[in-house]
Amino acid sequence: MKASLLLAAGLLLASTASADERLPELPRLAIASGDTSVIGISSGGYMATQLAIAWPERFLGVAVLAAGPWSCAEGGLGQALGRCMATRRGSPDLDGLDVRLRDYQARDLVGDSESIAELRAFVWHGEADSVVDPSLGMALAEQLSGWLREPDEQLKLVKAPGVGHGWPITGDVQVPPSQMAQCDNGGGTHMLACGIDIAGEALAWLHGTLEPAQATSSAQLLRFDQAPFDARGLGDAGYVLVPDDCEAGGCSLTLALHGCGMAAEQIDEAFVRHSGLNEWAAANRRVVLYPQASSSLANPQGCWDWWGFAESTWQLDPLHDSREGTQVKALMAMIERLEETPEQ
Repeated sequence: MKASLLLAAGLLLASTASADERLPELPRLAIASGDTSVIGISSGGYMATQLAIAWPERFLGVAVLAAGPWSCAEGGLGQALGRCMATRRGSPDLDGLDVRLRDYQARDLVGDSESIAELRAFVWHGEADSVVDPSLGMALAEQLSGWLREPDEQLKLVKAPGVGHGWPITGDVQVPPSQMAQCDNGGGTHMLACGIDIAGEALAWLHGTLEPAQATSSAQLLRFDQAPFDARGLGDAGYVLVPDDCEAGGCSLTLALHGCGMAAEQIDEAFVRHSGLNEWAAANRRVVLYPQASSSLANPQGCWDWWGFAESTWQLDPLHDSREGTQVKALMAMIERLEETPEQ
C-alpha cells in the first residue's frame, strides 16, 4: 500500500510539473485582416508563395528570399533537388506550372486569378548562392510578372552581388558572433553579415512608408504551443512578437518563415530575435508570427513542406502547395487565431 501511494504521489508530481511547463497558447490579438504579409527564406520562401497563391485574398503581399517559382517541385523530391535548388535537370517549366495553377483554380484549391493579380511581391536572391541557384529567383519573378496586374508597380526584384544563401542583416542588429555567417559563403545559421537591411526593404515595398525601426522596444517575443495547429513537420513551439500597443487589437501582421536549418531547434533563437523584422514591427504596430518547422527522417533539415513530404505517402498528387496542404492549413489557422478577439 505504501509503495502504491508513493507511486501515485510521484505520478501526480510529474503530471503537475508537466502542466506547469506547458506552453501558452497563441494569443488572440484582433489582428486587422487587410494588411497581412508573408515573408520567407529558402524553403520558407517556397512556402510563402504557396500561402499567397492559395489564399491571395488574405495577404496584401509576399516577400521571397532565395527560392524559386511557385509549385516548382510539383510534388517530387527529385525535381525539388534537381530543378528547384540546382538546375541540373533544367530550368522550371513555367508554362507547365501555369497549367498546374489553372487546374488548381478549376478545383478551388488556390485563389482566383483576379485576387492573385492584386498581390504585391518582393523577390530577393544572392548572386553567390550555392544552395538555390540564383536563376530560380529570376524564374519566380518572371512567373509572378505573368500573374500580377501591373508587375512594374507591384513587383520588386533585387539581385545581390556577392551574397550567398541566407538572410542578410545589418551590423546594427546585435547578433552574437557565433550566430553569424559570412555574407558570401552562407552556411551555419544562414544569418548573413552583409550590412543589408532586408527586413526593412521588404516591408517598405509591401506596406509603403514606415516609421523608423526601433533599436530597443518593449515588445514581447512569446513562445507558444503549436500542438493545436497539428500538422506533420510542425515543431512543438512557435514564436510571436507582440508590441505592447498591439495587445488591445487593431495591429497588422507579418508571417515570417525560416529556411531549412534555421528553426530554433537548430540555431536557437537567432532568426526570431535577429531577423531585423522585430525592430520594424515594434515601430509600426505590426505583430510578427514565427512558426517553427521540425526535423525528421523525412525532413532532416527542418524545412517547410514545398515538395510534399508532409502529405499522405499514398497520394500521387500531394496538394501540399494548395489550400488542402496540411502545413498550409496549419499556418492559416494560426493567422485566424491571431485575428480573433481576445477573451474578456
